[in-house]
Amino acid sequence: MTSLTTAAGMTAGEKSTAPSSSTGRMADGRRRSWVAIVTMASLVVLWTLPTVGLLVTSLRSRDAQAETGWWTALWNGGWTLENYRGVFETDIGSSLLNSVIVAIPATVIPIMFAAFAAYAFTFLQFRGKDVLFILIVAVMVVPIQAAFQPLLNLFGPNGLGISGEFIAVWILHTGFGMPLAIYTLRNYMSTLPYTVIESARIDGATNFQTFWKLIVPMSVPALAAFAILQFLWVWNDLLIAKLFLSADNQTIIVTVQGLLGAQGQGTEFLPAAAFISMVIPMIVFFSMQRFFVRGLTGGAVKG
Repeated sequence: MTSLTTAAGMTAGEKSTAPSSSTGRMADGRRRSWVAIVTMASLVVLWTLPTVGLLVTSLRSRDAQAETGWWTALWNGGWTLENYRGVFETDIGSSLLNSVIVAIPATVIPIMFAAFAAYAFTFLQFRGKDVLFILIVAVMVVPIQAAFQPLLNLFGPNGLGISGEFIAVWILHTGFGMPLAIYTLRNYMSTLPYTVIESARIDGATNFQTFWKLIVPMSVPALAAFAILQFLWVWNDLLIAKLFLSADNQTIIVTVQGLLGAQGQGTEFLPAAAFISMVIPMIVFFSMQRFFVRGLTGGAVKG
């Protein structure tokens, strides 16, 4: 009798989960919203369309770009690789390497320091913690342009003498990226179970051991999400790279901007160069996108 009851219960349970795998149902059993599906598909098309247009335009001649829209090439043809050949005749290869040299340390360094700070603001008790956190958050509303003149004097020949070097840009991106990184990581860490920290302290773990062996693995989504944002921001930065780097180590964005001459010459190269500059950020984003939404929304319910 018990076996029959158990079997009946299992059968009922199997039947109850059956709709989740049926057509028109999601994994949790809820009905699919076709309005949401159509809306999201439309947004994907609208979001992808500019990139497709950029790619098509990069494969057209200067005259074709000026005379007709990019969509006409889909049925009229007229493809050419001359724009890419012209771009690769410049120093775009070294510019790509310079962008990587700038972006990787300028992404890793602020995340490293911000993770330590976020741990302190979340799990440690010290005087003035809340006031200091408010001041750090308030710094985010200060425009970075307001700091350029003092920093040019500080890093220039009359100061540290590092203007034009990579280290100057690393310091700048670290300083400008730290407030948002601390705010994001602190909000995420505040959602982590405090009992885990208490158990580690009872077992005799130091703060560094607790941070490195417990907090960092549990905070990977937030760390990856901010790494994507910081990398994209540093990669696409023009103002800081143009002001604080020399012509010998300019980044890809500065090189792309320089392809446009004073009288408009070189416009046909811009789409090709822009598409080349997108390759590495796209690789970074798609390789870490599974952490992106989890990291951004993880600290939204508490903080």
